[in-house]
Amino acid sequence: MGYFPIIKVLIAASVIAATSWLSNKKPELAGFLVALPLVSILAILFSYLEFKNTESTVTFAKSILIGVPISYLFFLPFFFAERLNLGFWGAFLSGLVLLVIGFFIHQAVMLWLR
Repeated sequence: MGYFPIIKVLIAASVIAATSWLSNKKPELAGFLVALPLVSILAILFSYLEFKNTESTVTFAKSILIGVPISYLFFLPFFFAERLNLGFWGAFLSGLVLLVIGFFIHQAVMLWLR
């Protein structure tokens, strides 16, 4: 098994911990950093390094490209929370429901691309 899985977890956890800590100090900077495709870059790199499968890695990257705009569905209820009179939990749960819908859209697009 080796140390590779442990290294992956430590890097991912460090990125999450650093940005969540920064969100209290400089929320705009933290939001910008989280919006960067850092996780995607690391995941694509780790996937290729671990499996050495170019075809699978390309499909993975395409799936991310399709998934990113669909994942914005989660944030829509937060964007309209004041207008819709949603509290945190209403916006959060609505966002999760929209993500489930988005998952099916993602699956349909990925099937269409094949």
